[in-house]
Amino acid sequence: MTTREDHLVELVDENGAAVGTATVSEAHLPPGRLHRAFSVFLIADDGRVLLQQRSAVKTRFPLRWANTCCGHPTPGEPVTEAAARRLVEEIGVGNVTLAEVGVHAYYAEDPATGRVEYEYDHVLVGRLPADRDTPLPDPDEVADLRWVSPADLRIGLQVEPRAYAPWLAGVTDRLLAHLDRPAEHSGG
Repeated sequence: MTTREDHLVELVDENGAAVGTATVSEAHLPPGRLHRAFSVFLIADDGRVLLQQRSAVKTRFPLRWANTCCGHPTPGEPVTEAAARRLVEEIGVGNVTLAEVGVHAYYAEDPATGRVEYEYDHVLVGRLPADRDTPLPDPDEVADLRWVSPADLRIGLQVEPRAYAPWLAGVTDRLLAHLDRPAEHSGG
């Protein structure tokens, strides 16, 4: 049986250019291999963001709070397509338009599992209007969900950083920079 750990990821250089492939498992064994990933934030009409608590069976940072959804595109797969697929698989939400708002490259070691994250992480944002279906997360992927304001997320990351996945602070910075940008208005 093939598991998600057997899937291929795209190895990249420090500028995000593809340089090869490895399995998910190989890329996350110490010392880690830099590879392409994505982190998605879904935003409600009221501005709150959806966080997930990673399931207890995750091989990296189990039971830590993270952004709505994370994953890896297969080699050559567009990041937005991979992220849309994972939103359905992990969170049970489909048909969301995603936009990339930045990249966060990071390295983190998980003391609980001995695995590492060494990722070139594309940060994506999508809107989840109130009239949409309620998320139905896969319990093998997600232990819990909660909606938080960006301000409360920032405070939580400062007060209790070990309750959160180590990449969440960096991807939240990209989200907040995006939200702080003035809206572009067309003349007319």
